[in-house]
Amino acid sequence: MEMVRVLGKDRGKVVLYALSTCAWCKLVKGLLDRLGVGYSYVYVDLERGQSREEAVGQIKRFNPTCSFPTLVIDDDRCIVGYKESEIEGALG
Repeated sequence: MEMVRVLGKDRGKVVLYALSTCAWCKLVKGLLDRLGVGYSYVYVDLERGQSREEAVGQIKRFNPTCSFPTLVIDDDRCIVGYKESEIEGALG
């Protein structure tokens, strides 16, 4: 799975599972950038084969419906969708 790392303030392990064509995913990425938080992201739709299966498996651990965007914080908390105030509260 091809994770892209974005440098920023350390707020723990922050991983965004997104689709390259998803407007809501772009909004979450933009919010993380504005908050200056370090995070990793993967565009699941651009992954292939075993790599895509691995990404989907990771998402389903936290979000069984496998919808996007899925933001996972410290392998513990999951925020699905663009929930600005919830994301800011968790990471701001």
